[in-house]
Amino acid sequence: MRTTQTKHADPLREKSFQMALRIIKLSRYLREVKQEYLLSKQLIRSGTNPGAMVREAANAESGQDFIHKLAIGQKETGETQYWLELLHKSNYISEVEFNSIFKNTQEVMALLTSSIKTKKKNLIKAKK
Repeated sequence: MRTTQTKHADPLREKSFQMALRIIKLSRYLREVKQEYLLSKQLIRSGTNPGAMVREAANAESGQDFIHKLAIGQKETGETQYWLELLHKSNYISEVEFNSIFKNTQEVMALLTSSIKTKKKNLIKAKK
């Protein structure tokens, strides 16, 4: 029988979801206002993936699967940062817009990295 637990806020789940929402809105802005279609497509693909990987990791088959899914989220977050930098340097988004959304990607990256490190430590402890 399972005990009922109070739901705790999951910062990684929440921040990766919020990042995805911001990426969707930015992509829409790029298409509708800036008439930019290629980079925005790449951005939406990579920028929504980390949240999906966090959700998949929640149902991972093993500790290694959990790590693998979050590592994919890390790679996609890094790619998102690349597209944002490119959009900024090519003047599709302003310095203010860039700094705001880039900060979100840095927060998600830090949380992904921390979660992976914690899981790796826990797996090592479990083997001892």
